[in-house]
Amino acid sequence: MESVPVKNTSKKSRVFGALLASAAMLLPSAKNALADAAPEQAVVSMKYLNYHDSQTGDTDLTAGMSKDRMTVNALSFMGMVPIAGKWSIAATFIEDSVTGASPAYHGWGFPSDEKKDTTSSASGDLRHAGDLNVTRYFSRGTLTLGTSYSQETDYISRGVSMNGTLSTENKNTTFSLGAAYNSDTIDLGKPNVVKSKQIDTPGRKRVASGLFGVTQVMSQNDIMQLTMTFTHGDGYYTDPYKAPDWRPGHRNMFTFMSRWNHHFDGPNGTAHLSYRFYTDTFGIKSHTFDAEYVQPLAHGWEITPNLRYYSQCAADFYVPTGNDPLVATPTTGMDFYSEDQRLSAFGAFSYGVKVRKELGRSWTADVKYEHSEQRYNWGINGKGDPGIPTFNMSAIQVGLSRKI
Repeated sequence: MESVPVKNTSKKSRVFGALLASAAMLLPSAKNALADAAPEQAVVSMKYLNYHDSQTGDTDLTAGMSKDRMTVNALSFMGMVPIAGKWSIAATFIEDSVTGASPAYHGWGFPSDEKKDTTSSASGDLRHAGDLNVTRYFSRGTLTLGTSYSQETDYISRGVSMNGTLSTENKNTTFSLGAAYNSDTIDLGKPNVVKSKQIDTPGRKRVASGLFGVTQVMSQNDIMQLTMTFTHGDGYYTDPYKAPDWRPGHRNMFTFMSRWNHHFDGPNGTAHLSYRFYTDTFGIKSHTFDAEYVQPLAHGWEITPNLRYYSQCAADFYVPTGNDPLVATPTTGMDFYSEDQRLSAFGAFSYGVKVRKELGRSWTADVKYEHSEQRYNWGINGKGDPGIPTFNMSAIQVGLSRKI
């Protein structure tokens, strides 16, 4: 499932907003959009995730230089219980920790940053998060109410959501409608703010989202899904770990996503293809192409390779490498500015593979590996900043689940 654009929270929250796609509470998958029947068995599962990223210099001055940035370890527990054949309750708990730090500016060791401390402290940060969802199953649809909570040293997020599906009589078409609301508090008076600058006033952010989707059975082997999501946010979007950084207090986001699942009778495998277009009032536009193939094998094995390409243009207020925003702002007339490299134009390729094994009738184990590389000149919809270093990410996830 493709995640929605990550909110501008603290460093670690942004990392896990991208890694844990379950945080995108509104987006139903083509696989479960037609699941109107209540589950028959309870399920418990545990997953462990290790994430690591680094940067490599590409310019004449930084060619060949490499630096580790951040390592994250996360442990999650999930449980789902069916009730009376018409209800289910699902809960997830996550604990993750981060060591290392992300760049406070464009990157590290570049001429424009040589007089600055180019990393922001994050070592030892710990986050706890959980969500609870209650689903009612009807003959032609579902209704799900959910709530979520996340807390770390300087950030608290609370959210509620409601999602519903309704199918036609022949179950060939399913409509999805959803809404979500998040209330976040950024406590900037905590110790780990940028370079010991104490700001006692907490930042607040309110984000409301709405979704509409249609899932259509095209044939015995094909399912199509179209989804549109609109999100409006008000409040504190500035990143306190990257200074100077000053962003608008309002952000509207629109996402269009299309999915196509095709089943191959011969090998009994299924291809999942998707495309996502995203745009917001920060000036960012992005395209995401995703492909994976699920192939069952003998003796309960299953293998799923996947490929992804992502491209975005820069935000309107992104300041390229070599420009000082405090000097450039009076002459350019910019009201907002940021040296955050995630707001620059770039492209990224990702690949990975997941291996799953059924262990008897009740147990299932899986292992997933993913690697991604991001470069300023790989984008298709905007000129990149050549001063931005190459970004590399790798993640491995191990899971174990049991039906009860």
